[in-house]
Amino acid sequence: MDSGQARPGAPVPKVIDFKDLLIWQKGMALARKVYDLTARLPAEEKFGLSSQMRRAAVSIPSNIAEGQVRRGTKEFVQFLAHASGSLAELETQLLLSVELGFVQRSEIAPLDTEVTEIQKMIAAIQRKLALRTLAGGE
Repeated sequence: MDSGQARPGAPVPKVIDFKDLLIWQKGMALARKVYDLTARLPAEEKFGLSSQMRRAAVSIPSNIAEGQVRRGTKEFVQFLAHASGSLAELETQLLLSVELGFVQRSEIAPLDTEVTEIQKMIAAIQRKLALRTLAGGE
């Protein structure tokens, strides 16, 4: 997987597919980790908190993918906002799982770090797209 960082002076590869997006790849990795975590939650949470966490986690890369394939800047920004909302929802649910005593804070710390990283990436893409729009792009 590409780090997503271009070397100065190196040609920037054109994104052909949403699967090429580092942010989508990170969203997929986060979703897998959420599935692993929720598999350890109490059975009575299968249709409660566990299900909510999984839906929020799946929504993140799904919205990034859907926004990217629509090819419109405004639509992509809108879907990035949905992904950002799902990240906030997931973060809340992770904290609640600690508050309820289902997991330890140390278990969700790496996921919290990933949530924050993806939020920052979304914000950076949104800024870039806003500048493109101001400069006369779509």
